[in-house]
Amino acid sequence: MAEPRDVSVPVALSTASVYPESTATAFEIAARLGYDGVEVMVWTDPVSQDIDALRRLSDHHGIPILAVHAPCLLITQRVWSTDPWTKLCRAQAAAEKLGASTVVVHPPFRWQRQYARDFVAGVWRMADETDVRFAVENMYPWRYRDREMLAYAPAWDVTQDDYRHFTIDLSHTSTARTDALEMLGRMGDRLGHVHLADGRGSAKDEHLVPGRGDQPCAELLEHLTVSGFAGHVVIEVNTRRAMSGAEREADLAEALAFTREHLAAAVRLPRR
Repeated sequence: MAEPRDVSVPVALSTASVYPESTATAFEIAARLGYDGVEVMVWTDPVSQDIDALRRLSDHHGIPILAVHAPCLLITQRVWSTDPWTKLCRAQAAAEKLGASTVVVHPPFRWQRQYARDFVAGVWRMADETDVRFAVENMYPWRYRDREMLAYAPAWDVTQDDYRHFTIDLSHTSTARTDALEMLGRMGDRLGHVHLADGRGSAKDEHLVPGRGDQPCAELLEHLTVSGFAGHVVIEVNTRRAMSGAEREADLAEALAFTREHLAAAVRLPRR
């Protein structure tokens, strides 16, 4: 018989997973489904930018904020400032005030030349000044038909540079058409954070529910348990096509069940 041991890796819900619903809705769903916390995607929703409002949501629903995703998407170029270092400083301050252990940040766009030039050293300097982890996320080349554009600098494959902590995103490994487990190996013990989603190798960043694509989601989760991973797993999926709130919630419940099942699978050991 298999005997499960305790699995301590927290599973959080990204507030981006409920889009086009609100940040507030994400807290409500995370609490109702039994997630261990949330990752706040700071974007155009004013609540996502408001530390006091986020704290009230966390307290009201009894759900902790485990990570803050800095506003580094194309649609958030004016959120919290147009200066990328100001954005990172504000993300750090938000994480500290909200009790979150991690700030997720993308590598710069190539046209952010000065930011890109100083990014690796600058992230190290910031990390030396706080207990908050800056976990830099793997991205992907942009593709259109048979053309490929390298949109990120120093590199979309963040393992090419020296960062203290990484975030691995399996939708991004799918879009990049790179081997997720090889990337995981290169990150090694610097892996600090996981964005769990799936993909089928499309040029579009799909963020499918885990198990609906061809990425090694189950294998990665089992590796986390065996390796003693001390970070968070965050469900970051696309539910924009959900026809109703009930359908969206069912997708997020399925993602949570998949994640917990495979985190636990690696610790079901035969009795001696």
